[in-house]
Amino acid sequence: MVFSSPIFLFLFLPLVLFAYLLTPRALKNTVLLGASLVFYAWGEGPYTVVMLGSILVNYLAGLVLMRFEGRVDARRRALAAIVGLNLALLIAFKYANFLANNLNILLQAAGLPLLNVPPVHLPIGISFFTFHAISYVVDVYRGEARAQRNPINVALYVTLFPQLIAGPILRYHDLAGQLGARPHTTERFAYGVRRFIAGLGKKVLIANTLALPADQIFALAPEHLAPGVAWLGIVCYALQIYFDFSGYSDMAVGLGAMFGFRIMENFEHPYVATSMREFWRRWHISLSTWFRDYLYIPLGGSRGGAGRTVFNLVTVFFLCGLWHGASWTFILWGLLHGFFLMIERLGVEDRLRRAPRVLQHVYVLLVLVLTWTFFRAESFGAAVHFLGMLCGVNSGALPQSVAMHATPAVWLALGLGIVCATPLGVRVHAAVGRTAGYLYHGAVALGLAAIFLLATISMASGTYNPFIYFRF
Repeated sequence: MVFSSPIFLFLFLPLVLFAYLLTPRALKNTVLLGASLVFYAWGEGPYTVVMLGSILVNYLAGLVLMRFEGRVDARRRALAAIVGLNLALLIAFKYANFLANNLNILLQAAGLPLLNVPPVHLPIGISFFTFHAISYVVDVYRGEARAQRNPINVALYVTLFPQLIAGPILRYHDLAGQLGARPHTTERFAYGVRRFIAGLGKKVLIANTLALPADQIFALAPEHLAPGVAWLGIVCYALQIYFDFSGYSDMAVGLGAMFGFRIMENFEHPYVATSMREFWRRWHISLSTWFRDYLYIPLGGSRGGAGRTVFNLVTVFFLCGLWHGASWTFILWGLLHGFFLMIERLGVEDRLRRAPRVLQHVYVLLVLVLTWTFFRAESFGAAVHFLGMLCGVNSGALPQSVAMHATPAVWLALGLGIVCATPLGVRVHAAVGRTAGYLYHGAVALGLAAIFLLATISMASGTYNPFIYFRF
């Protein structure tokens, strides 16, 4: 059940809001937990037990850590055990086939019997709810939050449906207070509605429109590719993945506000960055800060000299790539980002700052074109061929034309996407909104109503509606 679907918009969400608003404050978390479990079970059915098992184990682990308070060694061993269990769960469901396939290559080379591991189902959102579980036990261990005695609150933290299947990744210590008490105001609810509609527009009207040519172009046989078509494909994909995920994050923030929660921002116009370090301060903020707080800093961060810092960066971005998918293309994507962050730390960023700002932007965009190609391609060979096409090195024998994929709707979505990827609209709205009267705010309301109507029409017509971050 995705947010950009009629069943969510016109059945699930109205029923949940109606039940939630009529429920006494003491039972609101219970109602929201029940709704979140229904939301997850709608798509995962019996695999909901996997998530419930994870919640139970981590709830008990929090109580154990509280019981061991003052016993440093026992707490450390308990934390290591529960983090290990969480990672084992993730490995078993997400990486078992990947590990077996790569080990079989070595076994075959050595002439040994191969492993026979049947395909393992990947539960939706397992990476997200596992990271939430780890955040809970680590925050309790560090003393940044108290262990919850109420299992409903722990379960709600993990399963809260606005962020359950694709984030943002919420640290427990940021949400703990809100689980106990949070404001429910008309202003907050109205803000949530506006934010949700804006995210819905990003997802349905921009991301979905660009997804079709992006997927068609990346699926083309090599003989049908041409440099112009390849560039159209990678630009469409770069905007698709941004508006797909940032739109989903906007909807998550909006839904959270409707239920009284303040959910962290996950994007801050990353494509205007002038370095890769700045890009990661703006892109998928909840993931980058999670890795910073729970991995990079515990490894030593940048405190151990240049060599140790490089090792820590490479480790973090190797795991960041692996977190996104059990494939060597994802791992290479992560390592490439780690490489550029490394060379920036070693002096390249200082030289960049002395270059014209436009060149700084060009540098970031070229790095992103390079890395998004590996992120999107189905194999390493396909990515290399596609990059060669972008550089004009390769040329298909029967190339397709750009006009075959760039319909007027695609050009419109590209234009809107480029403008909306900058902070221009936000700044204009903020500047005008401070002094504008009812006429301006009425126009904004009408604009949001039009976005909702157009998005609804698009969904009702069965328009292409993929969702990239489900698989992560």
